[in-house]
Parts: sequence; structure tokens; C-alpha cells
Amino acid sequence: MKRRELFEFEDFQWLPPFIRNGITNLLQVLHKMMGTPQVIAGLITELEGVYPFSQITDLGSGSGGPMLLVLDQLNAKASAPSKKLLLTDLYPHPDVVSEINGRDLEHIHYHEQPVDATRLETAPEGLRTMIASFHHMPPESALAILESAAQSKKPILIYEIAKNNIPFLVWLLFLPVSLLILMIMTWFMTPFVRPLGFSQLFFTYLIPIIPMIYAWDGQASLMRTYSFEDIETLLEKVQSPNYRWKFAEARKSNQKVLGFYIMGYPVAN
Repeated sequence: MKRRELFEFEDFQWLPPFIRNGITNLLQVLHKMMGTPQVIAGLITELEGVYPFSQITDLGSGSGGPMLLVLDQLNAKASAPSKKLLLTDLYPHPDVVSEINGRDLEHIHYHEQPVDATRLETAPEGLRTMIASFHHMPPESALAILESAAQSKKPILIYEIAKNNIPFLVWLLFLPVSLLILMIMTWFMTPFVRPLGFSQLFFTYLIPIIPMIYAWDGQASLMRTYSFEDIETLLEKVQSPNYRWKFAEARKSNQKVLGFYIMGYPVAN
């Protein structure tokens, strides 16, 4: 496979919450700037056309990701019934769960119990989504997720914002420059964080821990993302009767490419 098993700091449980939240805040800004919530909402609407559902069960939600913004996009349509969003994780962080559930949002809830994406038959009902988290899964786990979706005959939408189409040696060669560019980007993105707290400012501009970790994780995730050839290899192993797979580049309304998606859903005999 082209994918490389690198590490990301966000994967480590010891990463302090204020650093993790700072990175999550930057990712929220990035998703808003790039328009990924609109793209994901469009893919969910497309999938709903072949498999209706009322709840979205997000897998590997972490601190929430862009799915809260996606739900706003979906529920902004007055003609459609409101969707519910259930955030889940294999290791839900108590502080994150408490913070999101403490908002008392009508259509959003963070599931307090662990949910294993490789065993979707045990996951709460609804459309399963994995947004910018599939690349965290090693090949055996990624295959187990796809197999579980097909065997349980449940719909799933996997979306990745990055595309792994750069040779590894080229990535290594330009890594120092890429890291510097991403760090500089965080200095311009931070003022758009809402709410903008003291720790976000302090560990961005005075002690730049957040920019350094954000930059490394961003570059590492590029190499950890599955290429189209990798996905084809995985899907060849999970062919199942009455279950259909589709994967392609994701596009914005102006037809510009923004990542890719894998869509799976059951079909009639």
C-alpha cells in the first residue's frame, strides 16, 4: 500500500486537552474556509436518496470535527425533517462529552459509551459517518470497518479531505518547508477561532506548541491517507451480495475537487 503508518500527536491519550482543543479549533476554521461542511452535507443528502435515515451516527468523532457544521447545513433546509447527530468515539474524552452535552443542543448528543467502528453491528442506529478519521485506521482496522458495514447491511459515508498522491520521497524532501507553511497558516487562522480563549493565543503566539503539532499532524495525515489504489485493494476484499460501494473524488458546487469519499449502502435483491 502507498499509505504510510506515521504517528499523529492527536492519537495519543496523554496530549493535554488544551492542546487537543486548540488543534480542533483550527481544524474547525479550516473546514469552514474550505467549505467541507457543504460538501459532506451534499454527500449525505445523496445517500439519503437511496437509504432514508433520521439519525447520523458519527464514528471517531474526537472533539466533534466538522459534523456539527454539517448538521446545520442539513437542518437549514426547511422542507426536510430535522436530523439528529450522535457523536461517538472508541475512547470518548469525558471533558469533551461533558462540554458538548452541556450545551443542551436539541439535535446533538455525544454518546458516553465507547463505540468500536470495526463492529458496526453494535453501534447505535443511523447513517454511520467517518469524517477525516479513516486515515487513522491501520489496514486491518480499515478493512474490518468496511467488512462490518457490508455484513451488517448498514449505510456508511467515509470522507477524507486530503488525497495521498505525492511520492513519499518528495514529501520527505519538502517536509521542512511544508511544516513552516502550516505553522505560519495557524497564526493567520487563530483570530477566526470561536470562542478564542487565552490558552489558544498563548500556545500559538508565545509558546507555539499548537502550531507545531498542527503542522506535523497535518503532514503526517497526508501520508496516512489511503490512496485510490489502496481503497480498491480494500474493497476487493469486502464484496458482499446486496451491498453497493461507491468511491470517488468529492466536489464543491463549483466542481472543484475537495478530497474524496467512500459510500456504502444496502440494495434490494
